[in-house]
This record gives sequence, C-alpha cells and structure tokens, in this order.
Amino acid sequence: MEDGLQRCFVLHRRPYSETSLILDVFSEEYGRLSIMSKGARSKRSHLKGALQPFTPLLMKWSGRGSMRTLRYAETISLALPLSGIMLYSGLYLNELLGRVLENETPYPALFLDYLSALSELAQTENPEPALRRFELALLSSMGYGVDFLHCSGTGEPVDPDMTYRFREQKGFLASIRMDNLTFYGNELIAISERRFETKEQLKAAKRFTRIALKPYLGGKPLKSRELFVPRARRIAK
Repeated sequence: MEDGLQRCFVLHRRPYSETSLILDVFSEEYGRLSIMSKGARSKRSHLKGALQPFTPLLMKWSGRGSMRTLRYAETISLALPLSGIMLYSGLYLNELLGRVLENETPYPALFLDYLSALSELAQTENPEPALRRFELALLSSMGYGVDFLHCSGTGEPVDPDMTYRFREQKGFLASIRMDNLTFYGNELIAISERRFETKEQLKAAKRFTRIALKPYLGGKPLKSRELFVPRARRIAK
C-alpha cells in the first residue's frame, strides 16, 4: 500500500457548498474522522460515484483539527451489494459507529469486524446474527467487559438451564426473578461465543446489546432503527 493511504469506509456524507462533500469516515488506523472532499459533486469529478457508504476505499488526507481535506481516494473493490433490509442493517451499523465512537481514536480490530459484518450482510438472508456479533465487538472495543460464563456471586460457571440477572458493573448473578434483565445460562454462553443457534438466543443477545449500548446512545433514537423495524416486521410475517 502506498505510504499514507488508509483503508476506509464512508459512514455518512452530506453536501457542502455547491460542489463539495463532508464525509464521516471510518478508517482502519485513525478511527472515525471528518473529511472535506472539495469538488466531489462537480460533473467532472472522478470521485462522484465512489465516495459512497459500503464501498471499500483507499484514502489520503491532509490538515489538522476537526476537519481534514481529502487529497486522494480510490475504490478497492465494488460496493458491497446491500439492498432491502440488509441496506437498512448496514445503515444501522454506520449510524451506530457515528454515534458511539470518539473522533480519531484508532479501532483497527473493530474496522475488521465492521468489514466482516458488511460481508456477512451481503451474503445472508437474516441480518440479526451479523448485527449482534458486531454490537458485541463494538462493546468489547470500547472496553465494556462482561463475564458471560461465570456467576459473579459465586464464581461458578453458568449453568445452561439456570437463570441469571444482569446487574451493571457486577455482571450476572444467579436469580429466579424473571424480567428484562434475566437470561438463561445457555443464552449467556451463546452471547460469549457470538454463535446463535436458536431464535431465543438471538433475542437474548439483542436484549443484552440494547441494555449495554443505551448509556452510549443517550435518549436520542437511532434514525436507521426507525427505518429498520417496520421492514423487519413485514418480512417476519
């Protein structure tokens, strides 16, 4: 790879002035950053169709501060083919990264997890496993450490058939109380392995990631989730 070129994805783009774009970019070595692409919307720009979400890119930029200036970009391959519910799933991942990640904090492992999630979305019929795996990878990258395999009260391995209640900063405690914070041991094992064999395990993983991501997202709802939910319900019928 040429010196200075970075593997990147555009998370979001918006027009600026008559011919330029402001890009929200997720890069492999620098994390998330804002880049202005001057003239990218002009009729003669060779980048006009390239600076799109889900297109693997090599990019180079210059400048300091909160806004960089794009100096070079080229596509590595064609955009990952996402349509329908998979497209909305990809938009959800992009919005999640845009809302949660701090600017210019490197997450090289998460970049690969993101690429893996997009690749899985492009090849599967059910987006849920890919979304849950990525959410768990995102939480792990941000240092959200939870022991899914041991009861935090006794230190004993979780029993697949027992129930455990999640307590923030304490982990999972054996409990007979059944509510939104209660999980079966087999569900916790599935979450730990990021391998979901039943609908119940997938639902449990979604419930956990919603709980864990809520403090990072605050009270503002995700726009992509509002688009995603009604379409997911139509497909499920």
